[in-house]
Amino acid sequence: MPVKNRFAELLPEITAWRRDLHENPELLFEVHRTAGKVADLLRGFGCDEVVEGIGQTGVVGVIRGRTDTKGRVIGLRADMDALPIIEQTGLPYASKTQGKMHACGHDGHTAMLLGAAKYLAETRNFDGTAVVIFQPAEEGGGGGREMVKDGMMERWGIQEVYGMHNMPGIPVGTFAIREGAMMAAADQFDVIVTGKGGHAAKPHDCIDTTLVAAHIVLALQSIASRNVDPLKQVVVSVCTFRTESEAYNVIPQTVHLKGTVRTMDHGVQDFVEARVKTICEATALAFGATASVDYRRGYPVTMNTPANTGFAAEVARAVSGKVDTDTAPLMGAEDFSFMLNERPGAYIFLGNGDTAMVHHPAYNFDDNAIPFGSSWYAGMVETRMPAA
Repeated sequence: MPVKNRFAELLPEITAWRRDLHENPELLFEVHRTAGKVADLLRGFGCDEVVEGIGQTGVVGVIRGRTDTKGRVIGLRADMDALPIIEQTGLPYASKTQGKMHACGHDGHTAMLLGAAKYLAETRNFDGTAVVIFQPAEEGGGGGREMVKDGMMERWGIQEVYGMHNMPGIPVGTFAIREGAMMAAADQFDVIVTGKGGHAAKPHDCIDTTLVAAHIVLALQSIASRNVDPLKQVVVSVCTFRTESEAYNVIPQTVHLKGTVRTMDHGVQDFVEARVKTICEATALAFGATASVDYRRGYPVTMNTPANTGFAAEVARAVSGKVDTDTAPLMGAEDFSFMLNERPGAYIFLGNGDTAMVHHPAYNFDDNAIPFGSSWYAGMVETRMPAA
């Protein structure tokens, strides 16, 4: 099952969908135009069922095979939302909306899955049911969680679920995957350090929150370097340090820190959460200040089920012959993890070539990857549910 000839024929049409989506990016759950276009196309393909509004603005299409005697139901997922970035590609189809951009390739993911849906609805060369899932709000909104909470898995009886993401730096046509933890859990924390503000010329009359907060930032780095087994991945990053004053001669009453924690192991995640709170509170106390910590769990670890990883790799190998089955895990996060927490499945990377990295204003999805991605989506259905 190499790249299917049908996708070579469909490439101009799929590319046109992708570039239209690129020109009209939408954020988080506000993907109304995108979801409407997806739903209209799915209906035009002849899907057996098309439902909008799952997880607020998600779209689900159902395609039944020639027979369904085996009863297997495979879910295929693509994300639809863009990012709040000012595009700097100079492309003729660049974003028409200032401050919004498809800088992560979700336009490509959506277009590839639409291409696969069109093909599967035409051929129906499988025994079972394919459920195509178009998800909003991957970029921080937890759209995958909301679709799961909306009963998507139970409503359509999904038994396995698969997702894909493009990856710059990997050649076009090459796939990459691994068993187990593929991407990290992503947590967030806010720390409010409260001391005693005052005049910068009289620091002895103050409790200097900038000093206290600086010590907290440094101490938090000891979690990865001195508290966690070096063989286990963890990242603790303080990304915002904000005071209530911008004056040159005011010691502020409060400092607000914001940061993220990335882990690959549930036990490490629990430990780091507790350690962040202890370090912040105890360090502040040592200087006579206080620290309040709001620590919030975000996306879980993206965990590929071993057997399903093998299925995904098998299809990728059949499509292109180029698949890395031991790719390094990434400390980025992905809310497809919520779906993988509910059903066995796998998440795979597809090469985007030598392009700017995702989330960069010069990034662009490579349309040459479309036949490979659409073939993989379709192949997961035909391989896992072969026609009798």
